[in-house]
Parts: sequence; structure tokens; C-alpha cells
Amino acid sequence: MSTELQHIRIGLTNNHPCSYLPNRQERVAVALDEELHSEHSYQVLLANGFRRSGNTIYKPHCELCSACDPIRVSIADFVASKSQKRLLNKAAQLRWEAKPEMDKDWFDLYSRYICKRHKDGTMYPPQKEEFARFAQTTWLKTRFLHIYDSSQQLVAIAVTDEMSQCASAFYTFFDPDFPLSLGTLAVLYQIEFCQKSDKHWLYLGYQIDECPAMNYKTRFQRHQRLVNQRWQG
Repeated sequence: MSTELQHIRIGLTNNHPCSYLPNRQERVAVALDEELHSEHSYQVLLANGFRRSGNTIYKPHCELCSACDPIRVSIADFVASKSQKRLLNKAAQLRWEAKPEMDKDWFDLYSRYICKRHKDGTMYPPQKEEFARFAQTTWLKTRFLHIYDSSQQLVAIAVTDEMSQCASAFYTFFDPDFPLSLGTLAVLYQIEFCQKSDKHWLYLGYQIDECPAMNYKTRFQRHQRLVNQRWQG
């Protein structure tokens, strides 16, 4: 761990059922120091495996499991795969725009996404206030990457935390009936956003090899994983 973080106070949550792997218990370590709530500190924390939920900064700290690996894409080294290039070609009529706030019709899109894709998840039923508490923070610059189709219809929003050296893909929701893979496109557009704003890294959260829904993250090359507190890849 970075020397800047060796003396931070950590609190541990109780064990509770894992959201990703059946029959597993999860627990997280929460950074308790308010002075860590800044862009500079959060960049250091991201590089040491932490993430945020609202204003809470945390990292997995499970007693009997180490399945979660932080993963990030090296922007300078990124090379789109053949399938990603084909997807971008198919999506040539789409456009993206990073905004400081979400469009007024965001909740309709979010509701459709949650009700069709995550009806058995913790975000169901969709609620505006709950999502605001989850996605927003008072100490970090958050951008909302909007994706529009050829008729200028909003089809996806990727919530993206922006810092001087990196960006973090926080959460993406999209039209569940759209014929293209909007989740993958959102990451590709976030990489474009990082390229245009001279970022070094795009953090994608945690990779869990045993969870099939997570494996799309490993398709972005080159990526690195944080294993035993060392970035590898």
C-alpha cells in the first residue's frame, strides 16, 4: 500500500451474503478519515484497490474469499480487439457526450434497465433518491457520459468519476432492448474520453473470474489487475 495510506483508519462491516457469488459471505473495509474525501486522495485510494459508493470509500475485505481483483485499463496501451472494432463500426451512427448532469429523462431509462436486467438485485425497485445517494458525491467531479442514437434518443448513461490522472467507470445503465452491446460501447467511449483528456488509467471496478457477468472487463487490452497489492498485466 502507498505510504500515504499506511496510517488511515479502517472500519469493517459485518459479513453478509455476497452480491456476486452464491454461498459466499462478503465484508468490506471502509476508509473512515474525512480528509481522504478529495480528488488527490481518491486517486491514491483507487490505485490501492478502493472504490466508492456515494461518499463512502471501501474495498473488499472478506475473511474466506479473495475473488475480487481491482482492474484498470492502460489508456496509452489500449488496442481495440477485432470484435470491439466491429462493434464501433456498427455503432457509427451513435454519439456520446460527457455532461455535468444527467438529462431530464434519465430515470425512465434507468427504470427500464433495472426492471429488465436487475429485478433480483438490490437496486430494485428503481428509486430516484436511492440512485442519487449511490451515484453522487460531494468531493469528486463526476461526469455523465450520455450515448444517443441516430435520432438523438438517449440510450445509455455511464456515470464516470474524473480525476487529473485517471477516470473511474462507476455505473452504467442503458436501453435493455437496444440491439448493440451498450455496456461494452460505454467502456469504449469512456476510453475515448480518457484519451481526449490525457488520462493514464480507466478503472473498471472489480473483476471476479467466477462471475460470468464480470468477464467483459478482461476483454479491454491492455488491462492490469491488482494482485497482492501489485498491479500486474
